[in-house]
This record gives sequence, structure tokens and C-alpha cells, in this order.
Amino acid sequence: MSGIQRYSITLPAELAELVEKKVQSGAYATVSDVVRDGVRALLDQDEAIDRWLRDEVVAGHAEYIREPSAGVPADKILARIKARRASD
Repeated sequence: MSGIQRYSITLPAELAELVEKKVQSGAYATVSDVVRDGVRALLDQDEAIDRWLRDEVVAGHAEYIREPSAGVPADKILARIKARRASD
């Protein structure tokens, strides 16, 4: 298996401009470096979401199944979210 796979990609003008600015700023040496870093960030984000689902959501659901009376009704959760957004 080769260590490098070549791709030809097409980006909308706005994204292409952002990529070029990253290279021109000196933050990255090449367009490929920007794309590689973006893919790594996407993988990190996917991993974080998977970890959150596994560690918190599944665990919370299991806790609710064991003790449904300890659950918080959806309308109360929604009220908390709205209150938090209003205070930001």
C-alpha cells in the first residue's frame, strides 16, 4: 500500500479563498497541508462525538432505564436551554 493517495478536489469559491489565505498567511506550506489538517480535525470531532455518545448518552439512558422517576421531563430541559440562551 502506498503512503500517499492523490485527489483532485473542487471547492466553492469561499472555501477555496479561505484555504488560500491559510497558505498565504504562512500557517500552512501547501493547500494539501490545509486539507490534511481539516480532515484530521473532522476525525477528532467524530471521535469526540462517539466518545460523548458512548460515555454520556448511553450511560444516561441506562441510568434512566434503571430509575425512570429520576428523569427530567423534556419541557423542563427545553426551559433550561431557553434560559441559558437568553442569558448569553
